[in-house]
Amino acid sequence: MPEPMTTSISEARPPLNLFDTYERKVRPFVPLEAGKAGIYCCGPTVYNFAHIGNLRTYVFEDLLRRVLILNDYEVNLVMNITDVGHLTSDADTGEDKMAVSAKRTGLTAWELAGKYSKAFKADLESLHIASPDIWCKATDHIVEQIEFIQDLENKGYTYRTSDGIYFDSRKLNSYGYLARLNIEGLQEGARVDSERRFVTDFALWKFSPQDQQREMEWESPWGTGFPGWHIECSAMAAKYLGDYFDIHCGGEDHIPIHHSNEIAQTEASRGTRLANFWMHGYFLQLNDSKMSKSSGDFLRLATLIENGFSAMTYRYFCLSAHYRTQMSFSWESLEANNVALGRLYQAAYDWGEATEIDEDFYNQFLAFVNDDLNLPRALALTWDLVKSKLDDGSKKATLLAFDRVFGLGIDEWQPEVVEIPDHVVALADQREAARKDKNWQLADDIRAELLSEGYEVEDTRDGPRINKT
Repeated sequence: MPEPMTTSISEARPPLNLFDTYERKVRPFVPLEAGKAGIYCCGPTVYNFAHIGNLRTYVFEDLLRRVLILNDYEVNLVMNITDVGHLTSDADTGEDKMAVSAKRTGLTAWELAGKYSKAFKADLESLHIASPDIWCKATDHIVEQIEFIQDLENKGYTYRTSDGIYFDSRKLNSYGYLARLNIEGLQEGARVDSERRFVTDFALWKFSPQDQQREMEWESPWGTGFPGWHIECSAMAAKYLGDYFDIHCGGEDHIPIHHSNEIAQTEASRGTRLANFWMHGYFLQLNDSKMSKSSGDFLRLATLIENGFSAMTYRYFCLSAHYRTQMSFSWESLEANNVALGRLYQAAYDWGEATEIDEDFYNQFLAFVNDDLNLPRALALTWDLVKSKLDDGSKKATLLAFDRVFGLGIDEWQPEVVEIPDHVVALADQREAARKDKNWQLADDIRAELLSEGYEVEDTRDGPRINKT
């Protein structure tokens, strides 16, 4: 992960402004502790591989982290791994997703969690997403979750049913504010079972079914069982970041249920809304519908790689749309982004050694990324830089400064070494000689012949370069 940057750039910089879902507006980021930023990111439920829609959210969170570092903040990022308690319905019905997947795969729930956690971390590494400062698994924090539930119970916010301990959402006047929920409208016509009192009440602790043995279950003051999905994040965030910290991130699907429930628990127990900023990455659409691990209708990063695209092409693709806008995936769009990224890599490579960062371009870049992470405008500025009349060394230095946020590994890129047949080299030499003689027709004929054999000649200031098409 890059350290805060030291350059000759002016210390005057635009303020960092971020959109807060809770307040529904962009507002200045003011840390709770000077020079530091604590972030909690909702991590994966490890019952299957992550799909590229999931990964778009983690790219957004990585960009946020990089922009904070660029603004000289010391970032402490915590990410959970949900390996228990996430039921097949977010409304606390159905089986635990881990148990369902264990039956499907023949693995134990513990083996399943290990397999998909490892795969998720590999995806992050491929996408140049730095590991969080703290990983925390739900199953490693059962004690903290039980203690949190006990506190809610002591304060009168819980009730017991035959299948678990539930949070009584009607006792909290502010419940659902994050999502601006119409609570009474939700209740009207909603099917609420005979024991769960209200449609927005949610499970804090679920009892193990008496007619079956669960792999993942623990003793508690209320009986053998396992924690609900929402309590883990409140408990672990409080443990590692405190009862009130700077930023809580997740996908837009977390707003109406998971994050609303996290806030409710923490308000009831600790008197805070958990985080000063709530930030959400929006969906990646596939065939006009969001991707879903549960339905199996999703694409993995490995699928893109198998089709000849790099992880960096997907990261570049994600930069092209603002994190608060839904984005449509198509293979044609991915191919266009692949071509653009290839040109950017090649241009930076051809520029040679970096010299001095251009202050005007850098300050424009900082203004864009500090404007609620406006990466599309920052990316457009990058192409203005490429086409500018700056000297190559300054272009290179400025682009590398941009890449501390982009995370595309521009400085490490090397062109692919392709063995060019001798007769192709000879044809390229003949074409160059024809160009020097101003025999443009012959030069064009040779170019066409090379293309028919699968090679393209690119004219550069250092002479012709032969590329395989």
